Amino acid sequence: MQKKGTIKKAVLAYSGGLDTSIILKWLVEEYGCEVIAFAADLGQGEELDFIPEKAKKTGASKCFIEDLREEFVRDFVFPMFRANAIYEGRYFLGTSIARPLIAKKQMEIALAEGADAVSHGATGKGNDQVRFELGYYHFDPSIHVIAPWREWDLNSRSALEAYAKKHGIPVPTSKKFPWSSDRNLLHISFEGDILEDPWAEAPEEMYVLSTRPEDAPDQPEFVEIEFKNGDPVAINGEQLSPANLLAKLNELGGKHGIGRIDLMENRYVGMKSRGVYETPGGTILEEAHRGVESITMDREVMHLRDSLIPRYAEMVYNGYWFAPEREALQTLIDDTQKTVNGMARVKLYKGHCRVVGRKSDTDSLFNVEFATFEADEVYNQADAEGFIKLNALRLRIRSMMNKKA
Repeated sequence: MQKKGTIKKAVLAYSGGLDTSIILKWLVEEYGCEVIAFAADLGQGEELDFIPEKAKKTGASKCFIEDLREEFVRDFVFPMFRANAIYEGRYFLGTSIARPLIAKKQMEIALAEGADAVSHGATGKGNDQVRFELGYYHFDPSIHVIAPWREWDLNSRSALEAYAKKHGIPVPTSKKFPWSSDRNLLHISFEGDILEDPWAEAPEEMYVLSTRPEDAPDQPEFVEIEFKNGDPVAINGEQLSPANLLAKLNELGGKHGIGRIDLMENRYVGMKSRGVYETPGGTILEEAHRGVESITMDREVMHLRDSLIPRYAEMVYNGYWFAPEREALQTLIDDTQKTVNGMARVKLYKGHCRVVGRKSDTDSLFNVEFATFEADEVYNQADAEGFIKLNALRLRIRSMMNKKA
């Protein structure tokens, strides 16, 4: 297929790793187009330091690094956590929720720079290709998407390294940490290499954000998290911005070995894949959020919302963040959070976190006069007899019919 001349300018989602470094050069060579590199700062820290220089040396005409940390947590992570969305009951969706924001900013740069194409480094086996491209088409239905992994014949790490050597692209020479990873303020993920054996335990040197639980402090630590309309706003009385708040929870959780998970997940494209994740702050946040909800949310509202968690989590995991069904569901979820105002006290200890106290000065539905085991003047226990008989009526009728038959 003739590629040269079909594209004039492309914006590449660029991490500076092996794949996207080669993709940058490959786009220049195969399409003969101008390539603009774009990296999103979502909290991966020093990983971004070398990117501008490397991108320019590899052939990029420009390199943008956008600090998206506050937007990421405020407009993507927090709305998802209002839903308590966990994919297949275990995965906190750290990679999944980052992709729509990257796609959004990438398309903004494409528009501003007059680019006629965008590109990414996701493989044809993974979920990220779907997440990126659904985002691209949401913002511009006519955009041209270049997915090199679906076009080229560089189908192995050795082939990529040979291409890099041929074109003078520096690549890491150490294979001490051969697995792939993705990091942002919500989590860090690990895939590949030894993890492709589902029986093998992940090596301790893999973990980045968390202390080994056995080595965590021998004394528990208590943290108080305040919520307003379902979003956390303060830790131990200190008001913090969304990004700073999550970073603080990561620090606290990592210190106590909280947030490690090893799972086999079902990818959208159909295969099972093993991933190891560290989500220290997110694990604490979800536990605390549940604690405040338990005292402020109506029972049936909570049960209805909880019944929608698997569907919401699937939307995020599969890449449908900008889809109308997710937006409609978000409206419902946000309405349920209007009364989620209060504070949770969470105990952190050797890999575990649990709510040990919850309160709300404005929206608590807990009334000790009704709930007490002591004497009260507001609840007639004899009323329970009729309540039980009415609820048992269909069961009694069914039993009578069975005996008659």
